Amino acid sequence: MLSWALTFFILAIVAAALGFGGIAGAMVGIAKICFFIFLVLFVVSLLAGVVGGRRPIV
Repeated sequence: MLSWALTFFILAIVAAALGFGGIAGAMVGIAKICFFIFLVLFVVSLLAGVVGGRRPIV
């Protein structure tokens, strides 16, 4: 999920450099959504590991 966010962010930078403002804005929005979904899933997996009695591997 984090790789998708990074990919959309890089594409947004390239699109912005080429002058495609609308496309760049949309890609940044998609990258933000993917990043926040990644963060939520990461926190949930950490909490599940703590509740399950195992030490989280960080």
